[in-house]
Amino acid sequence: MKKEETDIRVIESISQLHRLLHLPKPEHPLVSLIHLEIIADSPQLGHERIIYPFFQICMKKNFEGKLRYGQNYYDFDEGVLSFIAPGQLLASDVVAHEGWVFLIHPDFLQGYPLARTIREYGFFSYESTEALFVSSKEQQLLEAILGQIETEYRANLDSHSQAIIITQIELLLHYVERFYTRQFITRKKVNNDLLSKLENVLFSYFHGDQVMEKGLPTVEFVAGELGLSPHYLSDLLRNMTGQNAQQHIQNKVIERAKSILSTTNLSVGEIAYQLGFKYPQSFNKFFKNKTNLSPLQFRQSFN
Repeated sequence: MKKEETDIRVIESISQLHRLLHLPKPEHPLVSLIHLEIIADSPQLGHERIIYPFFQICMKKNFEGKLRYGQNYYDFDEGVLSFIAPGQLLASDVVAHEGWVFLIHPDFLQGYPLARTIREYGFFSYESTEALFVSSKEQQLLEAILGQIETEYRANLDSHSQAIIITQIELLLHYVERFYTRQFITRKKVNNDLLSKLENVLFSYFHGDQVMEKGLPTVEFVAGELGLSPHYLSDLLRNMTGQNAQQHIQNKVIERAKSILSTTNLSVGEIAYQLGFKYPQSFNKFFKNKTNLSPLQFRQSFN
């Protein structure tokens, strides 16, 4: 019987994934480095929707299928690097014939600062369409680090192995952060188009009925309207404007509030309601925190 599209396969461990792919037992139960050339033709996973309990860093080269950067198809010929955090649902129409996938179970990081800080790397929460496109030079650098990890992984594991592998993982993540910053900059036209769309989304929200129906716009709502993940939108804005998505939205609220205060005779309570605040006190506190003036003090400055 054909599986329903809604079926989701849950992988419980790295060892189970190895068995599923007919691979030898992993050298370590909590980490694994798999070369995609070995599993490129494997029918076991197909185009299934899968949930993994571990971090996944995947480099794809020489692939078939479609990947997008935001809402635009990619324009880079080299490798594509994607990231999955534990518990995320993975679905892709891409088949890679070359590359590698590095699997890290959270338990492997316990006792090291990376167990906490790895969640601070926003790209683990990006959508697969927000992959990192690396140049040939960048790809070589990342693969050199992976080579060090693989050497340690396949050697006789000892009391130093875990610390050495984790140090290399941290180095890899730092480089990825640098390369994403480069990507935000080099795709300036695409990103400027996204900024324009963001302005249109917020303008329509504040000048329509949505703000009074739904309250203040959330980062999740705005990102959804742009077809982006919240973390990706925040990181993109931080690199382009110095502010994350939440700060950007809050500034738009202040701009709108100043405009209403300076051009109408509406009461502070009416303005608070128009801007999506449940209580005038919340609006007063928010406005004063951002401007060092109360709404009435700001209005009086125009008299």
